[in-house]
Amino acid sequence: MIKRMIVPILIGVVGIAILLWLGTWQVQRLAWKEGVLAEITAEISADPVPLPAMISTDMKYMPVTASGTIGQEELHVLVSRLQIGAGYRVIAPFELDDGRRVLLDRGFIKPDAKDTFRPSGPATIIGNLHWPDDMNSSTPEPDMVKNIWFGRDIAEMATVLDTSEVLIVARADTGQGVEAMPVGITGIKNDHLGYAITWFSLAFVWFGMTLFLLWRIKTRTV
Repeated sequence: MIKRMIVPILIGVVGIAILLWLGTWQVQRLAWKEGVLAEITAEISADPVPLPAMISTDMKYMPVTASGTIGQEELHVLVSRLQIGAGYRVIAPFELDDGRRVLLDRGFIKPDAKDTFRPSGPATIIGNLHWPDDMNSSTPEPDMVKNIWFGRDIAEMATVLDTSEVLIVARADTGQGVEAMPVGITGIKNDHLGYAITWFSLAFVWFGMTLFLLWRIKTRTV
């Protein structure tokens, strides 16, 4: 009977060890990810600086302030907010006092406000530089006729609105009826706790299955 139990015991021990290691690794990854998110949060909420003359994508999340004129043209990006529902992000051109033109994410409007006039004109914007990860291979092409976009395609939007490929996401409301949707960490995935629980749960199940198999072997040899 002992000889018949050796292989199941070895398989059980090795399987449990691997699953526990994977769970522990995910706990370590969770701590690392929480540290990264804390750094991003601190960077997002830092005091704004004047918009640099030279801008690159490694400035993502940089808090900035800029003065200029909000254009009347708008692009509407379909989004959904928890406990609020569907609506649109309003992307408008923003011409800076130095003549540069950038994209401005003014914030959220409800569907019935899509065709409502919104104030534009001179403004001082406080926000964050951002290059969002909205686009992937499954994102539909924008409906140009209805002016409905399904993600913030910075390059395409810059072409349509004749701006540089730079987006400022406003921290505060930029006009009546537009609610700011500032940059945050809510869209950054952190699934490591769930993965850790899964691996530890599988280790527990593996342990139970090993005991059950050993019990079956014992009862069959009695």
